[in-house]
Amino acid sequence: MGAKHAEPGVERKVVKAACPHDCPDTCGMHISVENGVAVKVEGAKDMPFTQGTLCTKVARYLDRTYSSERVLHPLKRVGAKGEGRFERISWDEALSTIAAKFKEVAAIEPQSILPCSYAGTMGLVQYASMDRRFFHRLGASLLERTLCSSAGKVGLKITLGGLVGMDPERFEEAKLILIWGSNPIVSNLHLWSRVQEAKRRGARLIAIDPYRSLTAAKCDLHLAPMPGTDAALALGMMHVIINEDLYDADYVERHTLGFAQLRERVQEYTPHKAAALCGLAADQIVALARAYAAARPAAIRLNYGMQRHSGGGMAVRTVACLPALTGHWRDAAGGVSLSTGEWYAMNHAALERPDLMPNRPRSINQSALGAALTAADPPVRAIYVYNNNPVAVCPDSQKVIAGFRREDLFAVVHDIFLTDTADYADIVLPATTQLEHYDVHKSYGHLYVLANNPAIAPLGEAKPNSEVFRLLAARMGFDESCFKDSDEDICRQALVSSNPRMAGIEWESLKVRGWQRLNLPARFAPFAEGNFPTPSGKCEFWSQTALDLGQDPLPTYTPPRESAQSAPQLAKQYPLAFISPPARNFLNSSFANLAFALKEAGEPYLDIHPADAAPRRIGDGNQVRIYNGRGSFVVKARVSDRVRVGVVAAPSVWWKKLSPDGCNANEVTSQATADMGGAATYYDCLVEIEPVST
Repeated sequence: MGAKHAEPGVERKVVKAACPHDCPDTCGMHISVENGVAVKVEGAKDMPFTQGTLCTKVARYLDRTYSSERVLHPLKRVGAKGEGRFERISWDEALSTIAAKFKEVAAIEPQSILPCSYAGTMGLVQYASMDRRFFHRLGASLLERTLCSSAGKVGLKITLGGLVGMDPERFEEAKLILIWGSNPIVSNLHLWSRVQEAKRRGARLIAIDPYRSLTAAKCDLHLAPMPGTDAALALGMMHVIINEDLYDADYVERHTLGFAQLRERVQEYTPHKAAALCGLAADQIVALARAYAAARPAAIRLNYGMQRHSGGGMAVRTVACLPALTGHWRDAAGGVSLSTGEWYAMNHAALERPDLMPNRPRSINQSALGAALTAADPPVRAIYVYNNNPVAVCPDSQKVIAGFRREDLFAVVHDIFLTDTADYADIVLPATTQLEHYDVHKSYGHLYVLANNPAIAPLGEAKPNSEVFRLLAARMGFDESCFKDSDEDICRQALVSSNPRMAGIEWESLKVRGWQRLNLPARFAPFAEGNFPTPSGKCEFWSQTALDLGQDPLPTYTPPRESAQSAPQLAKQYPLAFISPPARNFLNSSFANLAFALKEAGEPYLDIHPADAAPRRIGDGNQVRIYNGRGSFVVKARVSDRVRVGVVAAPSVWWKKLSPDGCNANEVTSQATADMGGAATYYDCLVEIEPVST
């Protein structure tokens, strides 16, 4: 990281950094700086998992950092909420205004204050440290951050004991890979490179996805079940594997719990029944089950797609049973990977200080933010938004907007740009980018800890989340010593752990090196000999934990809340299943305002099958309206077989104010939550489509 003088008057240095975005890859980065200006962002070639490659978005990170559209000074609203009209104010005025309002609200009911953050940055300092301390000390409502992974987290905890699984570096050695509800070309690029290496070595790739994504198109086989029916498919596979004696009897006997009950349960899910539920042919399910059981080793990559349904948690649980049934855990290249997040043992208690809470406050589910902002009791009277753009990304947008429009809601937004949400703020604060602050990162897609060192001074008057909450804590009179911790102090605290997996990882060396692997074997086969972090130490086909949570103790199928099978009357009005997978050029709503990303993305679109387009008189390139009882939005139709009959797909998330009609896909999504974890159900959604007359 040291500076060197290659020519007179030019100071050059290379700074070790990490990508902060909500992606499993958590890339190592090198930032080249000349005279205090970042001039190049490159992947760190020495980082073993990401190997010097960045996605096209982050490779252009300087466009984000030096954008002319950045917020560089505190702002105060001068127009109506939603207009996005502001005037510049000082940090002193901004902080005084916020502190005064928080004191006023807290004197009546501190739970009427709501922090509203998500994964705009995944670094532990800027994502979950000083902010949590501040709101815990204040007694504010807790936020349940449920938009992406909370259903699967519970499903894996029930089955495997937590967010644990195989080492993604080992995928390249697998002989069969099921890419289930995932599109790694878009959302997991460095895993995809290993999947490609496996294919070069002879592996067979099978995609299971209602949508023929970029990834599915490059697989040897694409199976397209109806949305929300993944558990039925997995149960049908189990029926074949058990009834044809294709399971690993030794592994099942020694390392699983509840096989007899599972055997009985799956008798109900014959291939024909499973096929009827998920919209596949019975022989496809039989062939898939046989291929999966026979391959050695076989790996499954799960992602968030299957979670975003009414039965999302149970779907993840059910699929996660497969590697134990077949004994694929015996090999480092076998098993299932959804998240590696709980292989890490960061000191979250020290970071977040839950002990500061005077009492346990209420929790508000972000998946139902619209309901909270319009109907909570006591009402939300102040909201602080950071790392988040809820007006664009939360389900049932119109309810969310109705909440932000309330004149009696005091709203603060701390962000890099004037987002859709910032337009409704009373105070907007300028945030730093990843090049301007310290952080320490874990990953949910590999096994390396990374450091982020600031490469440049904050532009304008931008401040990191941590610093703003330090300043607000002082204004509020919070005198606990933890509010004086520096960002580097917090980085050190994050790494203090007695867990042997964290042995040897310390901040002083990490920030110099940039990355360090968890203290795990190079060929990490976590459950080759069982030792699951469940109460029994086994993979739990039958689970007391599930029963205690009010769930079926065995894998089962929970149908979508909105489907022709479960809601036939609703389906008469809105007969098409709607999904909104991530757009390739955005990351949630990040990058969605930048010129290069918008140019590459083109205009918002909807994929619809010719058999669904024809009776609706929809032609390729027509403007269409997608609607249901919650709302509507207008996009361009692409008529093709990328989706199966009965399913339509509109990639997201476009900013509303940059969309043709000021709306996006979340106009039609629902605030209803999944079976586990209070999770969002974005893909459990029925709509109708009509052409827009021009």
